[in-house]
Amino acid sequence: MVAALSDPTRKAQAQRWMRISRLSARRAVTYASTRVRGRNADEERRRELDSQFVIRTAEDVTRELGQMKGAVMKVGQLMSFIVEGLPEAAKESLASLQADVPPMAPSLAAEVIATELGDLPEKIFLDWEPVPRAAASIGQVHKAVLRDGREVAVKVQYPGAGDAIRGDLANAKVLTRAFSMFAFKSLDVETMVTELQARMGEELDYELEASRQDRFHHRYRDHPFLAVPRVIDEFTTGRVLTSEWVDGMSWSEFEAYAGHDLRQRTGEALFRFQQGAIYRAHEFNADPHPGNYRFWPDGRITLLDFGLVKQWTEEERASLWPIIDPLLDRDVEATVSCLVAAGFLVPDHGLDPQHVFEYVSTPYEPFLVEEFTFTREFTKAALSRIADLNGPYADVINSMTLPSSFVLLDRVVWGIAAILGRLEATNRWRGILAEYRAEAEPCTELGRLEAAWLADRRGW
Repeated sequence: MVAALSDPTRKAQAQRWMRISRLSARRAVTYASTRVRGRNADEERRRELDSQFVIRTAEDVTRELGQMKGAVMKVGQLMSFIVEGLPEAAKESLASLQADVPPMAPSLAAEVIATELGDLPEKIFLDWEPVPRAAASIGQVHKAVLRDGREVAVKVQYPGAGDAIRGDLANAKVLTRAFSMFAFKSLDVETMVTELQARMGEELDYELEASRQDRFHHRYRDHPFLAVPRVIDEFTTGRVLTSEWVDGMSWSEFEAYAGHDLRQRTGEALFRFQQGAIYRAHEFNADPHPGNYRFWPDGRITLLDFGLVKQWTEEERASLWPIIDPLLDRDVEATVSCLVAAGFLVPDHGLDPQHVFEYVSTPYEPFLVEEFTFTREFTKAALSRIADLNGPYADVINSMTLPSSFVLLDRVVWGIAAILGRLEATNRWRGILAEYRAEAEPCTELGRLEAAWLADRRGW
């Protein structure tokens, strides 16, 4: 239930919706103009016009959403991981939504700290950096030093973020419009918005996020290549989250630094984190963009930000997990039967099972062979195939429904694939997946290291 909004908040929401409406209208006019200009053009010219339209749309959307903290900007961030199929200029624009956004004034951050922790940050902490180290859609991160000398990261929620997001979430129509501005027309937008409404309300509660981070911290305690910072409970409230400070390389620093071997090791470590979370913990971080990781020269990864987390229910696992076994076995009929049982297809869909299998197995190509190299070209081609409403699988796309419980898992699948493609990661992905799904013997060095760690812990 969304709380009633004050008059000033309603006015601010009206301004936000007007901004989105104007943006939508601009994109509609530009699209119509592009169609008219391309009516009598040859195929090459039409492709050029379409590319220009996508680039300008990405620039326009990024410019507007980058100034709008809250759920609408989060829509852009949630979508910006699916950019491999777009022109390079469009990818660069949307990717900037994952970077820092304009921070709030130091005095406002200090006010939140005083309200939540009882005093100004300069009096609470031994040292406090008023300029944030990072800023995102809901809050920003400051570095501080506790009185006992420990360095910490203090995430401070923007004043008014709660009202802005609750208002955003209450207006499903506007969220749907925001999603639809992106060039991914095959997405089930209503299902995506439903899942967003359910999850984003949780992101406002930093105590809930802290409890999730604490669970992940304990799960990965002393892990050989993965780590999660410990939460400092006494300096954490509903709008302030304090945890151990972590250095390490950002994604851009890592890309500039890492050679081939380090990229391979890091890619495998990241993949193992996601599969372990999904299949062993039944709870996974559903925000897999590279800004949520810190990288180390020895291949270790520190994992940050647990605001967007999905927990599997027993019913969801019973519905979704049976699909993977026949898919990996290339059992066409059984795969389609499981898709029907899970709600992806209606029983009387009338589609050729082989045709359906060819479509749904697209993201799982790396697991249908013994060894596979992820590339940006693979991700781009796979996404294009999945999203092509005018392509050979248009009938499948138009017949399928994406269950809400699958939305965030789908995001993780493509988000990790995009990162592995950037790393050009080669591995026995099928064998690694079997370790988590079927307790198979480790097939790599990292697998053996993790198995030894698990044995010392006597299980997960």
